[in-house]
Amino acid sequence: MFTATGDDWADRAATLPLHTRMFIGGAWEEGSAEPLTPVAPRDGRALPKISAASVGDVDRAVRSARAAFDSGVWSRIAPRERGQLLIAFAQRIHDNAEELALTISLEMGKPVREALQTELRAVVNCFRWYGEAADKVLDEIPVTAPGSLALVTREPAGVVAAVVPWNFPLTMTAWKLAPALAVGNSVVLKPAEHTTFSALRLAELAHEAGIPAGVLNVTPGTGQVAGRALGEHHDVDVVTFTGSPEVGRKFLGYSAASNGKRVWPELGGKTASLVLPDADLERAVRATADGCFYNQGQMCTASSRLLVPRAQRDRALEIAADVARTSLPADPFEVTTSMGAIVSERQLAGITGFVERAQAEGGELAAGSAERFHAVDGGSYFAPVVLGVTPQHEVAQREVFGPVLSVIAYDHVEDALAIANGTEFGLAAALWSTDLNAVHTLSRRLRAGVVWVNCFEEGDMTIPFGGVKGSGFGRDKSLHALEKFTDLKTTWIELS
Repeated sequence: MFTATGDDWADRAATLPLHTRMFIGGAWEEGSAEPLTPVAPRDGRALPKISAASVGDVDRAVRSARAAFDSGVWSRIAPRERGQLLIAFAQRIHDNAEELALTISLEMGKPVREALQTELRAVVNCFRWYGEAADKVLDEIPVTAPGSLALVTREPAGVVAAVVPWNFPLTMTAWKLAPALAVGNSVVLKPAEHTTFSALRLAELAHEAGIPAGVLNVTPGTGQVAGRALGEHHDVDVVTFTGSPEVGRKFLGYSAASNGKRVWPELGGKTASLVLPDADLERAVRATADGCFYNQGQMCTASSRLLVPRAQRDRALEIAADVARTSLPADPFEVTTSMGAIVSERQLAGITGFVERAQAEGGELAAGSAERFHAVDGGSYFAPVVLGVTPQHEVAQREVFGPVLSVIAYDHVEDALAIANGTEFGLAAALWSTDLNAVHTLSRRLRAGVVWVNCFEEGDMTIPFGGVKGSGFGRDKSLHALEKFTDLKTTWIELS
């Protein structure tokens, strides 16, 4: 669908139009908080300052969303009409995919090829899928006594606040917006500070596609101000959030301190890729390493723990190290680049800290180092690292959010299961085996919301995505996501 060609991306980035103001009620508005000062991770250059929302600005956005919802301009139109407008929105995104991909690459360092061919493809598919599903959400008529009629209907919740991360900025946004809009809600979107430009352009495209003013509002700003204001606002009915466990739990607190709004948190992961003795070791290790290093390791599902039989540990380290050495960062604007820049200097420092501490704790460094990698002058780059560690190492327990693979040996299957399940997280896991019985038995015992067998990161819009334990609850994608943004109403009618 999309092909990144040519060598003019840097030239195009120099003249790329970037919106810098809030989008409220279908219009561009100045925020009254301290402006955001984004930096391009590719080369460290300053990007245009972004107008940031204060508590009062967030209140304006929520009131705009509530007015649109109450007017019925979106919430009470025919579901098929909403679906058609979402499909038109998807087409607008498709038609402007190169501009959006370049914006993402500029603001968070993702290779422009990946932004175009992977992220934008997913965004278009998501809005189209929910557009097609909008008129296929069915109500219920329970069987009652002859003199009564019961109706169970799904109604939009009202005003939804969507707080999204920077690692897949438009994909995560689409996963929140598309189902929320499909069932008739109005939305206030708070993008991550690093990836505001793409969110603002997305809102403009929604407006151009015919989605009414006030139905989608964007309030750039910090989590401490704009995010908290949404979490504490008494007229927000639902918060959907993807980000760190620390911030996600704050939103649960904001809910408790305000109106008890529903909060749907997706809070990261520490994916274990469990290789059984009968599996194809080469295939499993290479796929796991690729899954760990993809998007510069900045994924909540990154396969950051590779569990292998002790007898195969040394060979697994060699294979993973080979993948690391052939996956070096390069200029995100080059179409051949598969690994770009780390999103910020702060994130880079955090990754290097994990590697330094792992080595100090006795971890075996098989590839990479804790040093900055130099790809483009001034940029934030880090080459993939492969470490041989134990389950107790910090790097094997905490989410690094960088291209750092921990290889862990196990002695028997029960040991492997204990290691795989032995972190606070439960988002995703992978299992590698040709034994059908083992696949069915062990996949059920892995405490994760998603389990991939003999593959990694596969799936489509029909399947739900989300975690258990410390990874949060609720699901994105699929028809199940619609449940987060609707209320069930029971209507009982006495006929006699």
